[in-house]
Amino acid sequence: MTGGVLRFVLQRLAAGALVVWGAATLTFFAVHLVPGDTVAALIGPGTPVTPELRHQVLVDSGLDDPLPVQYVHSMGALLSGDLGRSYQLNQPVGQVLSGQVLPTVQLALCALVCALLLAVLAAVATAGRGGLVRSLASAVELVTVSVPAFWLGIVLLTVFSFHLHLFPAAGDGSASALVLPTLALALPLAGVLTQVMRQELEQTDGRPFVLTARSRGLGETRLLLRHTLRHALLPLTTMSGFLLGGLFGGAVLVENIFARPGLGRILVRAVEARDIPVVTALVLLSAVVFVVINIVVDLLHPVIDARLRKVTP
Repeated sequence: MTGGVLRFVLQRLAAGALVVWGAATLTFFAVHLVPGDTVAALIGPGTPVTPELRHQVLVDSGLDDPLPVQYVHSMGALLSGDLGRSYQLNQPVGQVLSGQVLPTVQLALCALVCALLLAVLAAVATAGRGGLVRSLASAVELVTVSVPAFWLGIVLLTVFSFHLHLFPAAGDGSASALVLPTLALALPLAGVLTQVMRQELEQTDGRPFVLTARSRGLGETRLLLRHTLRHALLPLTTMSGFLLGGLFGGAVLVENIFARPGLGRILVRAVEARDIPVVTALVLLSAVVFVVINIVVDLLHPVIDARLRKVTP
């Protein structure tokens, strides 16, 4: 079993390395195709760009090399762990990002936990129900899924910060400052996860093992906790892993709306300043997070569903 798991992880890591390489390649060529003056970004605002200075910057940065040569140098630097220096801040990219990763991770994880709790509660409360309850639940889910996170963030900010003064409007100085950005990210996810989980609960409810458990006198609460809910968690886990990767992208706008520190604000400033090393590092970080999350989700599947546990030859 251990050998099979190890082989599985190694295969996933190899596939993940291809994903990261593909992301690095696409990012490299994309940023070089974006209109703008890279030399001006390197020199910084307020400094006259003379022909002599432009030539010196091109030579020092390697931008005078042909694009394929620049690509090889860029990939070699990434393989050695060198993310380069920020054009805007003139600091190593790793140092620029190091203080911003934790706030984004904190926001994304809080949003995912909140979305999961809301989805489980809503799905359990509405599964198998008809009439008005089901119609209202479907309408609420449709609205939450359709509303963009940034628009929802603006609404929450207007109502609960500016009018009711219940939560801070900006910053991350307290736990209460995390509530509104968390809800802005979590509510759309909760709408999707509730639909998936309720469908799985209703399908599982009619399976033979559930009917057998009922015939033996097992109560509905114990049946839900011991059997039905556990089977419904499998697709929920898969969806959660996929959505968690997307949360890092959604955090970009939400962090800016609530003026929170994090990778989102760094990315916006880097794009505006054409800070290519920072943009590239953030794309690679997103790709790595996506790969790691998917490996973890795949490893959790046999833990949740015993039918998936088998010895790999």
